[in-house]
Amino acid sequence: MLAILAAVVFGFALLIDFLNTNFGAPDLFNTHTLMLIGFLLLSLYLAGVGSGPRGGGGGGGGRWYRGRRPGRG
Repeated sequence: MLAILAAVVFGFALLIDFLNTNFGAPDLFNTHTLMLIGFLLLSLYLAGVGSGPRGGGGGGGGRWYRGRRPGRG
């Protein structure tokens, strides 16, 4: 999810750069600030923040059974 948000932010920054606009607030929404936000989201994604539980340890994997596995005799 964070990678998708980073892609959206990068696309918005590219659009602002192409249109050469500042939306009336040049210090708030400029391409440099949006690229830094995109890099922050991308680095959080690569660090594993917000990815949820992964397979083996927790209770969120796709094949998690508490007792005997069904269909195994």
